Parts: sequence; C-alpha cells; structure tokens
Amino acid sequence: MAGLIPRQFIDDLIERVDIVEVIDRRVTLKKSGRNYSACCPFHDEKTPSFSVNPDKQFFYCFGCGAGGNSIGFVMDYDNIDFPAAVEVLAGIAGLEVPREEASPEKTRQRQQNQSLYDLLAWTARHFQQQLRQHPQRQQAVDYLKQRGLSGEIARDFGIGYAPPGWDNLLVASAETSGNGGENTRRQQLELAGMVIEKDNRDYYDRFRERVMFPIRDNRGRVIAFGGRVLGDDKPKYLNSPETAVFHKQRELYGLYEARRANRQLDHLLLVEGYMDVVSLVQYGITQAVATLGTASSIFHLEKIFRHTSKLIVCFDGDAAGKKAAQRLLKTALPTLRDGREICFLFLPEGEDPDSFVRQQGKPAFLRQLEQAKPLESLLFELAAEGVSLDSGAGKAKFSQRCLPLISQLPEGVFQQLILRQLAEKTGADATLLENQCQQIQARHTARGDMQPVVQNKHGATAQTAPQQRAAPAANNATGNTSHTAVHATGTEKTPIVWAIALLLHYPDFAKSVRLPDNLAAVTSAEAQLLRQLIHYIQAQPQRVMTATLLGHWYGTDEAAILNHCANRHQPPEDEAVAQRELQETLDNIARQLEQHKVNQLIAALGQRPSTELNEQAREQLKAISQAKRHKPH
Repeated sequence: MAGLIPRQFIDDLIERVDIVEVIDRRVTLKKSGRNYSACCPFHDEKTPSFSVNPDKQFFYCFGCGAGGNSIGFVMDYDNIDFPAAVEVLAGIAGLEVPREEASPEKTRQRQQNQSLYDLLAWTARHFQQQLRQHPQRQQAVDYLKQRGLSGEIARDFGIGYAPPGWDNLLVASAETSGNGGENTRRQQLELAGMVIEKDNRDYYDRFRERVMFPIRDNRGRVIAFGGRVLGDDKPKYLNSPETAVFHKQRELYGLYEARRANRQLDHLLLVEGYMDVVSLVQYGITQAVATLGTASSIFHLEKIFRHTSKLIVCFDGDAAGKKAAQRLLKTALPTLRDGREICFLFLPEGEDPDSFVRQQGKPAFLRQLEQAKPLESLLFELAAEGVSLDSGAGKAKFSQRCLPLISQLPEGVFQQLILRQLAEKTGADATLLENQCQQIQARHTARGDMQPVVQNKHGATAQTAPQQRAAPAANNATGNTSHTAVHATGTEKTPIVWAIALLLHYPDFAKSVRLPDNLAAVTSAEAQLLRQLIHYIQAQPQRVMTATLLGHWYGTDEAAILNHCANRHQPPEDEAVAQRELQETLDNIARQLEQHKVNQLIAALGQRPSTELNEQAREQLKAISQAKRHKPH
C-alpha cells in the first residue's frame, strides 16, 4: 500500500500551482478587481458569490461558505479523495508524488479499513447474486415488483437479497476464503457487523430473509447495509451496527446516488426510509436521501448543507409526523446560518413518499413540494397551538414560546427577519423582542447549555447582521457568543476572530507575537484555534502561506472559522500597521480576560452576605471596588 505524501511536498505543490488556473479549467472565472469571481459550483445561484484570491491562493463562496485551497477545490469539485487530488495537481505541475512510510499503527488501521471495504463490496455482490439466482428469491422479487421497482433501479442502488437460513453468508464467505483463511474471514465479517457471535463461539448471519439495501459513503464505497424483512421477523428494518467505517449518525442513504444524478443540487429532500428514496428516484425525483433508522442529527444536517443550501423535509401528516417535525425543527435551528433554508412538507395522513408517488405520480408529488412550509411558518404554527392571539396575554404567551426557539438561531439576517415577523404578529416592539432574545442567549451561554454545532468542511454561510449587537467584555474577547464560539465568526469581528484573520493573511507574524498567558483558560473554538495556529506556524522551519494553513485544517471543524476569517475580515495592506494591530489585539484580549476574571470575583463575593465574609474577603472586595471606581476610562 502506498505510503503517506510528505507534508513538505504538499506545501511546495500548493505554492507552485496557480489556483486560478486550476479552478478556471473547471469553472469560468472573470476578473473582479484584485480577485476572480464566478457562480459557485457547489450550490445553485444566479449572482456570482464565488471568489478566488490569486495573491493568497484560496477560494471562498460568500453564499454557501465553501472555501479552501487548490487541493480542497479539486477534492470537492472532482469528488475525489485527498491523495487523488494531490496527484491531479502534481500532474499539472509536472511532478511525481513522493511517498514516505507511515507509522505501523496508521498502516495497520488503513489496511484493516481497506479490508472491511473490500469485504463489504464482496458482500454486496453476494446479496445481488442471491436476488438473481437463489431458489427462494421469488419472494424478494415479488416484493420489489409490488413496490413498483424496475430492474434498472434495483441495479443502480445495488439492491440484493439475504435468503432464509442461519449461516448463508458465512458458508459463502468460507468458500471464497480458501484453506486457512476461514477464521480470518469470519473475524472480518464480525468487524463489518455482518455476523453475530453466540455464547458458544458459534456465529450466525445478522441479515436473514431480507431485501438488502447497501449503504454507500460519498465515494460510493459500501460501508453498511439496511435490510427489509420479508417474513415475520422484527424489526421490519434492520441496519448494520456501528463499525470502523460506518457511523449511522453521519451517513445518509441515497446521497451518493443523488450527487451522481445531479451535478448541482438546488435542494435535497429528506425522507424516512430506503423505499421512499428508491421509489422517488424510480419516478424521476433524484434528490431524495434518508437517515438510517435514527432521528435527524446536526451531523446529518451539516452534511446536507455541504451539498445544497436548501432542504425539504417530508413527514406524514399525522400526529407522529408533526412530533418528528418539531424535534427536527429544534435540532435544525442552530445550523440555519444566513443563506440556508429548511422547509417542511406534510403529506396527507396515511401517505408516505413511496405510496404517494406510486399512486399520484411525479407531477402531483412536485406540487406537494411547492406547498412545503418554510421553517419560520412551522415555528409560529407550533408556538400558537392552544394560544389565542386575540388577547394581550395570549400574544405574550405566544412570544414566550417563540423567543427561546428564535434565540437558538445564529445571529444574522434570518434571525432578525423572524424577530420582525414576531413583532408584527404580536404588535410588540421589535427592539424589546430582540433584547429579550439576547437575554435568553446570554443565560444559556452562562450555563453553557446551548446545543453545539458541528461545522461541515466548507464552513458556515456567515453574513453580518445589519446591526452589531452589544456583548459582555469577556465575550468580545473570547468569541463566546450566544450559541457556540463558531457562531461568532458568522456575526461578529471579536478580537480573537480578528487576530486569526490577521495571522491568516500574515502568517510570519506568529514568529514574534506574544500570546496572552490567560488565553489558555478560554475554551472557545476560536481561542483554541488561535493557540493552535500560532503554535503550528512557529513549528514550521520554512515560511508558511495562507493556502497552506487552510489546507492543514481542511475538512475539520476549524476550517469553517478559518475560511470565514480569511475572507470576511480583510486586514490592513500595510504590514507594519497590521503587525502592530495584531499585538495590540492580543494585548486587548489579555486585558479583557483579566477584567472578566475580576468581575467574576466581585460577583462571587457580592452574592455572599457581609456577615459571612471574613475580614480578608471584605478587604479584597473593598479594594477591587475602589480600583474599579478610580480606574481611568
């Protein structure tokens, strides 16, 4: 197996290859001032918001937040992995990619994962063969025909059949493993979640008498299976367990097929089950995906928004469907940065996408999609249940229900617009509602109980709110705003965000800056990233480029912050001015953190009755209060 690509070669390659040339071969760029622009290839848009910076060698989309260096662009646009993207760029530069030996542990893990991919690919072919040849296959064939599936659709989705019996897969695997390999093969099947061990060291197949749906990752590799029962076994649908290559909270059934069928995904349709996805594709609706037997998570939503800016969620119109929609709405709120959209479609009671499209056809289903409710409509509808908006008390209760939900939205234009709608519905003052929303956010921040948001590799759509909001001094220093630290990059130029932006554009500054000692106590994402950024640059013997830094953190949660900082906050062009500003910013952070510590001490001492304070504590509180009064402003 090929070894690792040396880091030095990657850095040199990024410096040698012109990102404008790389992108212009795939997307037509136009000169726009010092940069180049185009309509973004990663989401549907009519006005160009995709920008390429030739000086710093990175790209960024102001619409969907996609960003990175030339390697990241080739990975995303060509849908290939990192080593393949390096090979593409090396070909442009006329270079041969060198390899170095990986550590034994990494080599072992990579080999083990590859063996699982190979085994799961064989298993998928085996199930497909059973659907064509097994003597008892007719039950499965009849089921698929009854659901209206063609042979072509079954082929495209790799649908197969696990026949009745305890050990069909085990026996077939033993026949292919050869002499001496049976135990190893059985162990691999167990690692892949395909067989289960009994107490007496005996094994049996996990999937029996089921129609089998292979689950693929972004590269089309089979990573797991879902099985639909044909007999009386329970549960009706059974999924593979978690393995080294399969994490159900992060995967979506049908996403690989949707991306293959649509060069640009103007939206994705989230449905409940495998058959919903396959049936919709059968009728020409190729944007459907499904979760894998779990509730929709932030991981799922961020993965969806990596590929499109609009999601339509389809639920049954019964009570269970509305309850599921309410759960998803609450999960989705922290992910809805400006530019993202979620709509909710409720089908008639008793219908699901599979049954509806088969009975009513594609045109009728598309008309249903057009009637999907935007998230804010559902939010207001749910909050208004059992409340009369004809009275002042009812409107106050309605606001009381809405504000905790609205407060979970990232600060920005979308949150402002919903607050304005709430003001119109209740007749309340918009500024009052905004202040109450901020108070709710501040309480949650103080308790640390806001739901964390996982960033996707492209990062967040981050548009500045029309009116900057006041924040406590410590929050301004650390970037700890209402939801998570990551959200601050979308709305505020906090000192830490500004320091990151300056270092991204002028990495050499890291060699001489003084990092505040008290920054180590700050746990926000930005504070941690600032420390990592400085330490990484200082550890490099050669000069570091902006594109190199973006590449180092590509695909991580931190990439969202870096992409935003590199593009949304432009530093002074004069290097001396920028360097002085960086050190002043770091000194300001240190002062604000120290002041925050003092404020916390005052609050803690002030909450205790004076009778409980010993003499030393009273003198300490008195000294701090006097110092605050006499401190010049």
